[in-house]
Amino acid sequence: MSPRNPPPAWRAAWSDRWLALRDRLLASPTFQRRAAAFAPTRPIARQRAGALFDLVAGFVYSQVLLACVQLRLFDMLSQGPLALNELATRMALPVASADRLLAAAVALRLVEVRSGERFGLGELGAPMVGNTAVAAMVAHHGALYADLADPVALLRGEARSAALAKFWPYAGASQPDGLRGDSVAGYSALMAASQPLVCEEILDAYPLHKHHCLLDVGGGEGGFLISAASRVPSLRLMLFDLPAVVERARLRCAAAGIGEERLRLEGGSFLTDALPRGADIASLVRVIHDHDDASALCILRAVRQALPPGGTLLLAEPMAVTPGAEAMGDAYFGFYLLAMGKGKPRSAAGLQALLQMAGFEAVREVRTRMPLQVGLLVARTTLAP
Repeated sequence: MSPRNPPPAWRAAWSDRWLALRDRLLASPTFQRRAAAFAPTRPIARQRAGALFDLVAGFVYSQVLLACVQLRLFDMLSQGPLALNELATRMALPVASADRLLAAAVALRLVEVRSGERFGLGELGAPMVGNTAVAAMVAHHGALYADLADPVALLRGEARSAALAKFWPYAGASQPDGLRGDSVAGYSALMAASQPLVCEEILDAYPLHKHHCLLDVGGGEGGFLISAASRVPSLRLMLFDLPAVVERARLRCAAAGIGEERLRLEGGSFLTDALPRGADIASLVRVIHDHDDASALCILRAVRQALPPGGTLLLAEPMAVTPGAEAMGDAYFGFYLLAMGKGKPRSAAGLQALLQMAGFEAVREVRTRMPLQVGLLVARTTLAP
């Protein structure tokens, strides 16, 4: 990362001296002991020590969550609090193991201790009930953890595991439009399961009522189109994705009751094939961050060519440097996409620059309610003279 607006030289020099002093103090065992003993600084010292330990223990925490998901603990507790022995029986665990898992889940606020020595849903466990999107992502992380077993090797391009690259086969395929149905089934199902996390956010932030036809580029199994169709019954729908994925979208859209008179599906590669025309608005939902700058620019230019003068593009994905969600955009997606073998997280400003290079104008950021999950940019094509 590089600063977009570097400070004056005198200010940078002063800041460097101050930060060097701060670093020496925080690294000093004597300062650490004194800060922990001094009443005014004790809460800060404890908070920072806890935050550092959470980084050390983060993998264990995530595996506790995975165990709760796999054992369907949240679903069991959704009907009401249960005692330890009853939970142990339902989870098919020894009582001692169930007790250990529940103690960990209580510490992580996934579960709470209730009256009568029973256990109920915690404030972080309750949202997991029936949440197939998050549950699918939790289960999927086994592939990511395999690739992150040696992070230094991954950074050097020497990683022995390529679990994510295999899961997302288009990332390394020279001709992704030739992938078979069985090779796209896993990632298509995951995308379909996780899509509800972002669809409503996008559609709440940018209503589609003034548009007549939506083209979803890289639309997967049609989750975003289905959500849009329910919001605007008059909206015509188009989807472009790999041929094998389009066949899955055809089945899902039919199951959602979207008739062929309203829907047009086309298969191909958005890196080499022209996109279908006729839409006045296009969407790229969690697509661009999967690609390097050259490919991202190629996709954006293809979308611009498909849109009419004055057409609109919605670009939605988790973005780097998002206030309050920096860890998600820069740390999580930074390493996830590295393991996947393609793409990188970008800030809203970086995406705006790519959109302008592709020929879009009037690019603006639209706030979503949960920027942790998705950020949204709206861009327009040039109006005809």
